[in-house]
Amino acid sequence: MRWALALLLALAAGTGALYWVTAGFTVLTAEGARRQAVALEPRPLPDAPVIGAAGRTTTLLADLSADGRVAIVNFFYSRCMSLCLAQGSQTERLQRAIDERGLAARVRLLSISFDPRDGARELADYARRMHAQARTWQFLSFADPEAGARLLDLFGIVVVPAPLAQFEHNAAFHVVTPDGRLARIVDLDDPGDALQAAVDLAAEAGR
Repeated sequence: MRWALALLLALAAGTGALYWVTAGFTVLTAEGARRQAVALEPRPLPDAPVIGAAGRTTTLLADLSADGRVAIVNFFYSRCMSLCLAQGSQTERLQRAIDERGLAARVRLLSISFDPRDGARELADYARRMHAQARTWQFLSFADPEAGARLLDLFGIVVVPAPLAQFEHNAAFHVVTPDGRLARIVDLDDPGDALQAAVDLAAEAGR
C-alpha cells in the first residue's frame, strides 16, 4: 500500500512538472514554450549599432522605426557554407512571395550578420549572390560585438566558433515590429507561416 501511494505521488509530481514545462501540455520543448511566450507577449529588443550594405552606421531600433514595416529577421554570416545557404534559399522564396502578393509596402526581410568580418562590402556582395531586391530585402551587421551578443541572446541565437574560420549556429525566422519588439519565432522550413504572421501584425497596426 505504501509502495502504491509513493508511486502515485511520484507520478503526480512528474505530471505537474511536465505540465509546467510544457505550458499546460500545449508545447513539448523549452524552445516551444519560449516561442509561445513571445507570441503571447512580444519582447522589446535591446538596441545595437549596425552597419548597412551601403556603409551607413545606425542602430537596429532606429532602422526598424525609420523603415516602418514589419520585418522578418534572420541571422547569418556571409562565409557560411552550410546552414546559411538553406536559410538564404528560404529567404529568397519569401522575397518572391512578398513581391507576388504586393506586400512590399507592409513587410520586408532583414538579414543580420553576426560575423565581425562582414562589413559593408561583404554584405553588398552577399546581397548580390542572393539576388536580393533592395526595396524588399536588406542586410546589416553588428558594429559592436557586445551589443550584438545581447541581441542574439534575446533572439535565442547561439553562435559557436568552428574550424576553418566558420561558425556553428542555429537559425529561425523572427517577426519583428517597427517599434522594436520580437513578436513571433518560426522554423526555417515554414517561411509561409512567418510571412502570414508578419502580414497579420501589419494589419493589426493598420499598415
